Amino acid sequence: MSVTIRLAQRPEADELLGRSPLAALLGMLLDQQIPMEWAFSGPYTIAERMGGDDLDAREIAAYDPEAFVELFSAKPAVHRYPGSMAKRVQQLCQYLVEHYDGDPGAVWRDVATGAEVLRRLNALPGFGKQKAQIFLALLGKQYGVRPTGWRTAAGAYGDAGSYRSAADITGPESLARVRAFKQEAKRAARAAKADNAAGEG
Repeated sequence: MSVTIRLAQRPEADELLGRSPLAALLGMLLDQQIPMEWAFSGPYTIAERMGGDDLDAREIAAYDPEAFVELFSAKPAVHRYPGSMAKRVQQLCQYLVEHYDGDPGAVWRDVATGAEVLRRLNALPGFGKQKAQIFLALLGKQYGVRPTGWRTAAGAYGDAGSYRSAADITGPESLARVRAFKQEAKRAARAAKADNAAGEG
């Protein structure tokens, strides 16, 4: 697997995302409560701090937990919540070792249907339904992983021409459009909440 990715908006971080299935999974895992580019730069920062230019699920799974938290916490921190996210990254890697022999690409490689890939992604530690659907859409739209029914399984995130999530980011312009979509969705959710509260008052 080697594709051109522009999620981190940093050439070296994006290059790793383009060739490493584990980097792509970890970027998706880290993508919460921080800007997307920060999240998807995280795998490169982890690799660098572990002294390599790639990531290995077995190595991360076996890493001393306290030392791994320190690695996450060093400035600049890998995530806003370095302690809890370091733990989640290790849990994900331990799951990959246990269920997929440490091969993250095996989660989706040669799987016949989008529904089955979604089920496997949903079972990963730290991946709920929404994160699993976004990652399935990312696999289909940017990594060329397109099992039967992948768009349907990915829900609205699988829609062609949409600007909803990381799956749709191919450069600064699409990043801005996804960001605008997310802000509008948050505004709409706040307005709906306010309407409900007024109705109940």
